[in-house]
Amino acid sequence: MAEKQEEGSVEIALIGDLTDNEGDLTEKLLSIEPGGECTLYIDSPGGSPYCAISLMSLILLRKIRATGVVTGECSSAALWPFAACTRRIVTPYSVLLFHPMKWQSEENVGLAEAAEWARHFADLETDMDQLLANLFGVDAKLIDKWITPGRYVSGPELAKAGLAELLRLQPVAEAAGEADSKGKSKRPRSHSAV
Repeated sequence: MAEKQEEGSVEIALIGDLTDNEGDLTEKLLSIEPGGECTLYIDSPGGSPYCAISLMSLILLRKIRATGVVTGECSSAALWPFAACTRRIVTPYSVLLFHPMKWQSEENVGLAEAAEWARHFADLETDMDQLLANLFGVDAKLIDKWITPGRYVSGPELAKAGLAELLRLQPVAEAAGEADSKGKSKRPRSHSAV
């Protein structure tokens, strides 16, 4: 189960391939009351587009007020759950990869089935690109500009486009009462908090 903070907000680590962690991530999202809050800490290269649709749908259908924090990478399919968050936070070191959808089949399929997969995936790609723009609240042309070449977008660039807040990282304040080399008490440094 997801860890609950004292305030009742759930924290979920969305780390690694979404597909490999789909069951666990789904269970954690379902543990949040409809209309509840959570924080998603994201460091993921993506995974199955269907997994992304499922996680995004759970967030939206259950009206979960999610804060998405990109702690490292948020690429490919991981973009959809992040875009579904009501608050999106990136750091100067966050990286987001937008690219055209890719599909593969590890099974031997006939020509007719392969053609149907290609047709379906072309429709899905168009729909998902538009949905991503809608979730981010921007014109689809901006998202297409990043997707078409397959582009890495930095945290500051995403924030500048108005799609997320930029959180500057600073050292954690030192414990109050610690003495510096001169024997004086160090003052805690302030730091940004989520």
